[in-house]
Amino acid sequence: MRIQPGVLLALALTPTVWSGGVIPPEGFTIAFIADQGLNANAQAVLQLIADENTDVVVHSGDFDYANDPQAWDQQITSFLGPCFPYFASVGNHDVGVYYGAGGYQAMLEARMDCLGLSWDGDLGVRSSHSYQGIFFVLTAPDLFGDGDTVYAPYIRDQLAANQAIWSISSWHVLMRAMQVGGKGDRSGWGVYEETRRGGAIIATGHEHSYGRTHALSNCSTQTVVSTDNTIVLTADDLDTPEDEGVTFVHYSGLAGRTIRDQERCMPTESPYGCNGEWASVYAEQQGAKHGALFGVLGVDGDPCVAHFYFKDISGDVIDDFYTLSTLGPCPCAGDVTGDAVVDILDFLTVLASWGEQSDGPPDIDGDGIVGLTEFLLVIALWGPCQ
Repeated sequence: MRIQPGVLLALALTPTVWSGGVIPPEGFTIAFIADQGLNANAQAVLQLIADENTDVVVHSGDFDYANDPQAWDQQITSFLGPCFPYFASVGNHDVGVYYGAGGYQAMLEARMDCLGLSWDGDLGVRSSHSYQGIFFVLTAPDLFGDGDTVYAPYIRDQLAANQAIWSISSWHVLMRAMQVGGKGDRSGWGVYEETRRGGAIIATGHEHSYGRTHALSNCSTQTVVSTDNTIVLTADDLDTPEDEGVTFVHYSGLAGRTIRDQERCMPTESPYGCNGEWASVYAEQQGAKHGALFGVLGVDGDPCVAHFYFKDISGDVIDDFYTLSTLGPCPCAGDVTGDAVVDILDFLTVLASWGEQSDGPPDIDGDGIVGLTEFLLVIALWGPCQ
């Protein structure tokens, strides 16, 4: 099989049609933070966010620890601007002045209004909205209702009804097994499991350190499905009895408040202890500094690939990994084994040169040979996405 150059170019330029709506712009950057405060460290993190050319912030609770919504909003404005997209879920230190005139919710609503954005539900408590092709679900398990009975069903229904390539589910308090510090069980497992089944990224806070898991096929049992540096996000197929949903969990509680130590899953137990679920931990024992997790969408022009990294205010990159989303109306062109990412242009190159190979398709990315069966499966998956 040999494709002529003109045909190859035509295929490369064929637009992808996504029934889910807008594809996020290439290089679109999200910063994930929690546990901020009104201090020099918080301001240094906001400056870092500005320096990384961030397009949106996801703040998973605990805003200023001072019950001063105006001061908190002004701090954000001084570094990012009055209409900067700043999406937040309420934390336990925010509940007292979250509602009402001049409360935190009013500040968040003003930013949404400035952007001309609408949302479903109670903003930052039990809400969802879309922005630039990304779907956000912001909830408050344990703080304004039970996680398993109030928020888990909401997360499930919202994710099931959306067709975005990237979905993010954010809340503040967590379960003890989903952090390595001293925090106890609060959120319930339902919010984790319904998010995982929907294939969304789980963003939390509450513990003042940073932790990120490997790819999990069950959060409540901390079941690791892969330790690859590329995490493949998948949603559960409701038409099958299997539970295929896979995601990763992180908490990014180093936005400016105190830095706490690691109390569980110590490295001496196993690679970050417990069940080996932790891919990265950054706490007092690791010399942690304040910082944020950044996610850059659309790597090399592929809307389904994102590059994530945690950077601290000294400029050190502590965690570095990739994520491949299989969400949306059709699969993205990708390595079917999940070991490496193959974008559409690489795939077309394989098509163009395959006929010249006497021993099958060539090695695409230097990491492994794509076998004939996998190659044909990529063809089957890629075709409907044109």
